[in-house]
Amino acid sequence: MRRALLIVVLAAWPGIASAGLTEQQIGSVAFDPRPGARVPMGLSFTNLAGETVTMAQAMGERPTLLIPADFTCKQICGPALTIASAALQQTGLVAGRDYSVVVIGIDPRDTLDDARRFTQGQIATVGTTVLSGTRESIGQLLQAIGYHDAFDSGRDAVAHPAAFATLGADGRLVRMLSSLALQPTDLRLALLEAGRGRIGGLAGRIALLCYGFDAVHGVYTRRITTVLRIAGAISVALLAGAIGLMLLRSSKRGASA
Repeated sequence: MRRALLIVVLAAWPGIASAGLTEQQIGSVAFDPRPGARVPMGLSFTNLAGETVTMAQAMGERPTLLIPADFTCKQICGPALTIASAALQQTGLVAGRDYSVVVIGIDPRDTLDDARRFTQGQIATVGTTVLSGTRESIGQLLQAIGYHDAFDSGRDAVAHPAAFATLGADGRLVRMLSSLALQPTDLRLALLEAGRGRIGGLAGRIALLCYGFDAVHGVYTRRITTVLRIAGAISVALLAGAIGLMLLRSSKRGASA
């Protein structure tokens, strides 16, 4: 997954080889979380209203799509936010009820006005919190989830992975998803998984049984064996019900005779 996300970054960062990044810096740009990675829920940031909020408050005890973004990025962040917004609308889940969205600025130099311009009209406001922070708070958050970027002095910009993350309500990192290749089905499953079966109803829980996450490609794929087992169990149940109904009707006829 780290290699795949790095490739997305390089492809979307034109002229990166001639920019102000060393080979070592380029190699360090990746999304590479440690097992058990978790967002520090007590970290404080500033929302678009200028209020101080913690990550816990922004997430609202719901599974969350975390979108790291450079609010002044001119390459990938704008299109990535548009893709995320469109995918969220097709998940069948309800923002503010089933899940939260947290857009976090990764460049501490960006202002609240930069954040407003970047997100205005790009993503639904319900269930969404846009946050700016200090260098320390942003650094702690990104380090905690293994999100590594690099400042490109040649372009006065931040080179960063083209990736989102889904978080459980307790802040644990559940999945990494490529932001430029995001599919509604993958996003829905990632949020369902982050919700531990508490959102999406019965259909959502069955879907999680039928799909497994391919970490190499960052997508969900069908678990054929599980699908066949579930289909077989349903067929057996329907057959048993039909036989039972036939026997019941037969016994009623015999009693009436």
